[in-house]
Amino acid sequence: MKNPKKFWAWKNQTDEGGTRERVLEFYGTIAEDSWFDDDITPAMFKAELFAETGPVTIWINSPGGDCNAASQIYAALMDYEGDVTVKIDGMAASAASVIAMAGTKVLMAPTAMMMIHNPSTGAYGDHKDMEEVIAMLDEVKEGIITAYEIRTGLSHAQLSHMMDSTTWMNAKKAKELGFCDEILYTSDNELPDNNASGFSYGRKAAAACLMNRVIATLSKPEPTPEPVTPEPVTPDNRVKAADLEKRLSLLK
Repeated sequence: MKNPKKFWAWKNQTDEGGTRERVLEFYGTIAEDSWFDDDITPAMFKAELFAETGPVTIWINSPGGDCNAASQIYAALMDYEGDVTVKIDGMAASAASVIAMAGTKVLMAPTAMMMIHNPSTGAYGDHKDMEEVIAMLDEVKEGIITAYEIRTGLSHAQLSHMMDSTTWMNAKKAKELGFCDEILYTSDNELPDNNASGFSYGRKAAAACLMNRVIATLSKPEPTPEPVTPEPVTPDNRVKAADLEKRLSLLK
């Protein structure tokens, strides 16, 4: 029987002291095919997670994926009794950022990125169907915000605006805002320019800022040119008739 294709992988490692470490990897899309497939189910993930005990280290490099899958993984990890250390070595975007919020401790590589945005889906139907889809997306967003609020302590309004704007954060900014606890391979004293703020980029906020600058530039009045005073004719600069005739002859 063919083994089902899972979007997670367990790697068991042993450190120098002989201690066995449980390592879980999320590399790639979360639930790329279908979380509701007969072979790949929430029960399967939870059964593998709870099959053993002890601390778990989760490595994440994922662009995101299915919100429902991320929600169920988040719930399972929060329910797990052992410590869960999340390490982001590439990016934790969209649904993958929700899974990261379940870590007892969250660490990011200095080059890693985290992205949060509004949930999306495809739909068809009449205006009633569209209203139902909008209401559903609003509820999904509320659930995601709750996960962010628990970890970061940021306000509901701030997190909602960050999601509206599709916000990317580098490791330093994610740490400032509480999305991660530490930056891998460094200490606070080793970080360059430790007083500088981290970087974040919001797509909609950046577009609005650019548009405001364009509008401000276009709305500035054109400068009034200074009047040019013609040079007065004097005996010194008057063209003599003989000189003018000589120039016309050269032109011919």
